[in-house]
Amino acid sequence: MWLLFLTLVIGLLAFDLGVLHKDDHEIGVAESLRMSAMYIVLGLSFSGFIWWQMDATATAQYLTAFVVEKTLAMDNIFVIALIFGFFAIPREYEHRVLFWGILGVIVLRGIMIGLGATIVDQYHWVLYIFAAFLILTGIKMLFVADKEHKIEDNALIRFLKRRLNVTEELHGHDFFVKKPHPETGRITRYATPLFLALIMIEIADLVFAVDSVPAVFTITTDPYIVYTSNIFAILGLRALYFALAAILHRFAYLKYALSVLLVFIGSKIFIADAMGWEKFPPEWSLGITFAILGTGVIFSLWKTRKAAPEGPEAPLAQKSVTP
Repeated sequence: MWLLFLTLVIGLLAFDLGVLHKDDHEIGVAESLRMSAMYIVLGLSFSGFIWWQMDATATAQYLTAFVVEKTLAMDNIFVIALIFGFFAIPREYEHRVLFWGILGVIVLRGIMIGLGATIVDQYHWVLYIFAAFLILTGIKMLFVADKEHKIEDNALIRFLKRRLNVTEELHGHDFFVKKPHPETGRITRYATPLFLALIMIEIADLVFAVDSVPAVFTITTDPYIVYTSNIFAILGLRALYFALAAILHRFAYLKYALSVLLVFIGSKIFIADAMGWEKFPPEWSLGITFAILGTGVIFSLWKTRKAAPEGPEAPLAQKSVTP
């Protein structure tokens, strides 16, 4: 099962980079939606493989984890858009950054989920800590959902610029270039703003994984379901980014729904104990998850029905900001 999944993911990435995006180009909404539909169909179809190899309960857990991870990663899209805007990354190079970012996500999520599965297997009570953490995180998000991220205040960017030689301008789609040092004249390797954007996106995903991975562990402790649902959700969400970037202003209230979802997911283990259940029914969990998210999406679309995109083209129009 692991071999089949990893082979499928490697094949998808090879097809993505080697066929669909062999040349740098700006990805339009139509192409983004086609890619997203492909990944969503593959992610949902994989639940059939889960049902065939495992059972209906595992299938419901996989689908719930897939939906939860996909929606919790919405915040990640907001931050990715801000990072691209701050570093003034042209749209034709955004896919290259996100593609290599996916490789980092596959490795980092694997490490986090492997460690989490080992800890939960040895110390089951850690699930209660995860659950309490999710409840507190959800409550905190309710109070900061309307606050904007400020990339320019990020300490990591200042640290990287102190430790690395960084060019002031982009050099095509290259992450590194060699050029003479202005003081010594020696040929020196420089990082480009494209590389800094990649690092920031990887760090952002790691930060968001601190919420999403414990959330999935409260749904199931099976590392196979946790990892496969995570990767399929992230693969599709990165593809959907190019379509959502222009309409993120329409989902301004979705963060409140995500806050409620985190509180619900964290509460399930306590509800199950109070009711004397072995675990919260996965079918109920899936239905309630869809209800919370559906309410958030509908409310956001209704409240922002007259809202216009900010900036000259879109809410996240690229701005020429020298890093």
